[in-house]
Amino acid sequence: MRPLSFHSDELRSLLLRSKIATLDELKQALGTSVDITVFRKLKLLDYLTSYSQRGRYYTLREIARFDEKGLWSQSAVWFSQFGTLLATAETFVNRSPRGCFADELARAVHVDVQDALRQLAQQRRVTRQIVSGWYLYTAIDRTIRQQQILTRRHVEAVPTVVDASVLEVSETELKASILLFYSLLDEQQRRLYAGLESLQLGRGGDRNIAGFLDLDPHTVARGRQQLLAQDVEVQGARRTGGGRKRVEKTRPK
Repeated sequence: MRPLSFHSDELRSLLLRSKIATLDELKQALGTSVDITVFRKLKLLDYLTSYSQRGRYYTLREIARFDEKGLWSQSAVWFSQFGTLLATAETFVNRSPRGCFADELARAVHVDVQDALRQLAQQRRVTRQIVSGWYLYTAIDRTIRQQQILTRRHVEAVPTVVDASVLEVSETELKASILLFYSLLDEQQRRLYAGLESLQLGRGGDRNIAGFLDLDPHTVARGRQQLLAQDVEVQGARRTGGGRKRVEKTRPK
């Protein structure tokens, strides 16, 4: 009996119409129930597997329209010109000028990356170290890694704006502007400003702001605590209701 003959044109026609398809849909289009038959025909077409949706979807490289980051989506299914999620995460970490925290990378690639980053670290394809209380994932190359860490620590030290590019100014200009503004404040205002920025930075904020403004971390903490307690002096008079509650003195009998 003559074996059945399958043609990859059937797969290409389906994918050109629907853009993406699952393995079951491809098998149906090809008229086979055998997975390997589909993959043999896909190989001839230069196909891609989604890195989201557990790799359930397939497309053709000729269909994908990758953005500047090398990603493309269709119906909330994501594909990467770098291939798998592991390869994509590795590329993003290595190309980042300041490394990646897991939540930053997840926002960039639109899927959870915790497991992928853990695997990459175990396979020694990326490195990680604690920065501001969180794991920062960086490149294996020592020179690139050192530069990423230096850049990250510099950016983390600048209050309020993490990425100066959103203001279309350099980080140096932003830092100089903040320091100029800070120099115009009186002692209490400086302490309160430092405390406010610390609150916005969250974990490690006292230390980061202290280093940026050349203050004692305890001064930053005091400003933060004053704001939270609303214990602020206005024009030489303590704000009504501010400060410690008055304690009644008891006279000895």
